[in-house]
Amino acid sequence: MKLSNNLIGILNFLTLLLSIPILVMGVWLHRQANTECERWLEKPIIALGVFLLVVSLLGFIGACCRVSWLLWFYLLFMFLLIVLLFVFTIFAFIVTNEGAGEKLSNKGYKEYRLGDYSHWLQKRVNDNGNWKKIKSCLQSGKVCSLYHNQFVNDTDDKFFTENLSAIQSGCCKPSNDCGFTYVNPTTWTKTGNVTYTNPDCDAWANDPNVLCFNCQSCKAGLLQNIKTDWKKAAVVNIIFLIFLVIVYSIGCCAFRNNRNDNWKRY
Repeated sequence: MKLSNNLIGILNFLTLLLSIPILVMGVWLHRQANTECERWLEKPIIALGVFLLVVSLLGFIGACCRVSWLLWFYLLFMFLLIVLLFVFTIFAFIVTNEGAGEKLSNKGYKEYRLGDYSHWLQKRVNDNGNWKKIKSCLQSGKVCSLYHNQFVNDTDDKFFTENLSAIQSGCCKPSNDCGFTYVNPTTWTKTGNVTYTNPDCDAWANDPNVLCFNCQSCKAGLLQNIKTDWKKAAVVNIIFLIFLVIVYSIGCCAFRNNRNDNWKRY
């Protein structure tokens, strides 16, 4: 058997083994899901597991058993995957090019404005259906409960020097524009009979289930997290794309070997 066929067979056997725990995880999430966040995660995990399983089988059988038409479908799927990853990588760099936290004087944390981010991302979080699911994830993940426990012993001066995450700054405390009086990380006293220019000030509530989850700053904090994660994902995608192109090239050699062998038999 030619070297390229061996390499494709080994690589796809390893991918086949990888697809099994991914599928098991997706099925487990489907059975255990209690929140909207968990139910949302199960579908892409199962889809990824099925895709890897099918493509790996095509590549493994096509290369090792010299089945040219299976290898052809394998190369087709690989080509489509390369194109999709390339498009996503470019798209990720474009939509995450805008937006950054605003530094505040004498504060260790930044504040985030929704209008600073790309219109495409803004549209996603401004959709009521999408935001309901995202808010459910944030609440079930106890983001602000953990934040409260972490900084509960801080005085106001100490709290204002803390380096908060984008989610903590946007969703778990009121905007600096509001001028509320600090009591503890999730309890702030509003000033009476004041008209606020920032609508987030009226949206704030000391209720642990409300806080600033309905604020524009919370959506902006989430987008800042997405921006950071997508930037990292785009870099990983570039490395993965290089690997896929190499595998695709080896697959083309294996396909050519199969075709030449078939012609010789004929």
